[in-house]
Amino acid sequence: MNGLSIKDMIDAGVHFGHRSKYWNPKMEPYIYTTHKKLHILNLEKSSEHFNKANKFIQNLVSNNGKIMFIGTKRAASDIVRKYSDLTAMPYVNNRWLGGLLTNFNTVKQSIAKLEDLRKRFKNQKVYNLSKKQAIDLKRNIERLEKNLLGVQHLTKLPDAIFVIDTRYERIAIQEANKLNIPVIALVDSNNSFEGVDYMIPANDDAMSSIDLFLKSISETILESKPKKATASSEPKEQKKSIKAKKILKATEVKKVSLKPKKETENRDIVKDD
Repeated sequence: MNGLSIKDMIDAGVHFGHRSKYWNPKMEPYIYTTHKKLHILNLEKSSEHFNKANKFIQNLVSNNGKIMFIGTKRAASDIVRKYSDLTAMPYVNNRWLGGLLTNFNTVKQSIAKLEDLRKRFKNQKVYNLSKKQAIDLKRNIERLEKNLLGVQHLTKLPDAIFVIDTRYERIAIQEANKLNIPVIALVDSNNSFEGVDYMIPANDDAMSSIDLFLKSISETILESKPKKATASSEPKEQKKSIKAKKILKATEVKKVSLKPKKETENRDIVKDD
């Protein structure tokens, strides 16, 4: 399990919060200073809280636990899917379906329906489908896949959820709280960490920041998954670490401009130029 250096976080823009007038007062202990009316997060606190969350994830995954990644806003959507696919963990990156956790049996029925429709589409001749019926069937499949693709293999509730932006995903957090499912989250200076068990003070708008955390967590997951015993002269932990790093090398993204955004998606909160 690897931590994140202060330099890594600075390079990714993790320290950029929102304009000070939009802050959440409860985040005061995690703010280092204010620069040009922009809150700067305390990266020592970010590192400390990330290490706690990462340790929890390590223990959970080593016991065959499943973590659901949730990031439905534009900046997080593709990154969430990339690392969820890499780690074979469930995810939601389009929109949160109300009741996905609290009414999971209904969701399982929708997943079963999706599988049935796929079977029918694959065997059109067997089911004697007309061209119009096949087109309608494909549309229904695409509609269901849009919301269920990331959870289609989920047979039981996840053991924890990892959230990007507690404001965007507040309904998911509320559902997890009702079911006593642990919540891990990136929390920006303008957001609340209420209902979050493992909060990580961080920029939750910059793709570079989101990618940094999910990449490191993915490495922890890949290293922590139980492996079948195999004969090898290479130390077990070293072997797992090397394999995880090789897999993650292909996911590296280019460094982007670290200037804070002028606007965040679908809200009136802005970051300084």
